[in-house]
Amino acid sequence: MADASPDTASARRVFGLAFPALGVLAAEPLYLLFDTAVVGRLGALPLAGLAVGGLILAQVSTQLTFLSYGTTARASRMHGAGDERGAVGEGVQATWLAALVGVVIVAVVQVVARPVVSLVAGGHDIAAAAESWLRIAVLGAPMILIGMAGNGWMRGVQNTIRPLRLVVTGLVVSALVCPLLVHGLWGAPRLGLEGSAIANVAGQSVSAVLFVRALVAERVPLAPRPAVMRAQALLGRDLILRSLAFQACFLSAAAVASRFGAAAVAAHQVVLQLWNFVTLTLDSLAIAAQTLVGAALGGGAVAGARRLAWRITWWSAAFAVLLAAAFAAGHTVVPRLFTTDAAVLGEMDVAWWFFVAIIPVAGIVFALDGVLLGAGDVKFLRNATLACALIGFLPLIWLSLAYGWGLAGVWTGLVVFVALRMCAVVGRTLSGRWAVAGADLQLRARTDGRGHEAGRNEEG
Repeated sequence: MADASPDTASARRVFGLAFPALGVLAAEPLYLLFDTAVVGRLGALPLAGLAVGGLILAQVSTQLTFLSYGTTARASRMHGAGDERGAVGEGVQATWLAALVGVVIVAVVQVVARPVVSLVAGGHDIAAAAESWLRIAVLGAPMILIGMAGNGWMRGVQNTIRPLRLVVTGLVVSALVCPLLVHGLWGAPRLGLEGSAIANVAGQSVSAVLFVRALVAERVPLAPRPAVMRAQALLGRDLILRSLAFQACFLSAAAVASRFGAAAVAAHQVVLQLWNFVTLTLDSLAIAAQTLVGAALGGGAVAGARRLAWRITWWSAAFAVLLAAAFAAGHTVVPRLFTTDAAVLGEMDVAWWFFVAIIPVAGIVFALDGVLLGAGDVKFLRNATLACALIGFLPLIWLSLAYGWGLAGVWTGLVVFVALRMCAVVGRTLSGRWAVAGADLQLRARTDGRGHEAGRNEEG
């Protein structure tokens, strides 16, 4: 059985899982800021090339987060059932899948790099710089995906500290190599923008090797199992579609904001980055919910999983209220940390209170997202996200453009989107139809969807 039952999963246990997970989530954005600062000293053109190339690579990797979240859902159930070898075995198969998908991505990007960067960059010089960086940086795609798979199975066995160490080790390597190669320090070759890409691949390779070594040390069978990889890919399909819905929403919001002028798009970008910071923080609690709920259901504790779901949701909501209060109190100070431009500050003031109001709602949404991900209820999450985007977010975004509502309209769309998602996940959680017990996620397809069949094994 799992090392922490639903009824003994205290706040200390939940936050003990969440804080290292937050470290993993925040490590990559922090390194990217450092990388940007190093390349920025080369001038505007290399910095623009990094921005375009990095955006394209990020869009590719963002769609494949099922390798972490989907693997956690499967591994946590086996961990809860006491099948530790099976849980680690999910990591083995996810790593094989990551390597295969990563090689395909490398091949495809090498073929389409030029037309894609030309479409995004517009200018010939920027496109050339971005293409040069992207062709090198994409070689790290298999390593990035192996790291996602490693995070997934380690979270599934309720170890969030070890992946933090492995990820940070790789990023430290990148951070040391990056300025050496970009600027030719201490006798190293001065490679400019290409040096940044090489440093990224070097650090990602180190992390990937460490994750693979951790799998080998577990002494489980390492041979590929196509049936398991197929099941993981099927789970990933729904998560990819869900992710695409998010991307469509936020790209639409940025496109519409840009139509209202430079001040509006600049203000939107700053507030959106603060929103991204909040989502990273809340997502760490969602990861704790995912692994604990998955383990509870894997161990047959259906009633315990339901109690745990609401307990973590209340903690997440309370934490989100504190975050909202902090940003409300700092509304005259925080925006000025980013700009002194009066026009931008005026636009930020419009978006600011929408941003503050949405944080407590997001605390509930993210926690219950984690609960439903842990239960493997990904089809519902896919359908709910797509419906909320099509009904709530996208119509308001484009009406804002048509009627000139500005950032007030854009952020109203975001508020409606998150509020609709809250209604969806709260209703689903109250229904209990997500709480299907058993170590095998495929059980969901063999029950009536209400969890009644598996509920007979319930401990709670």
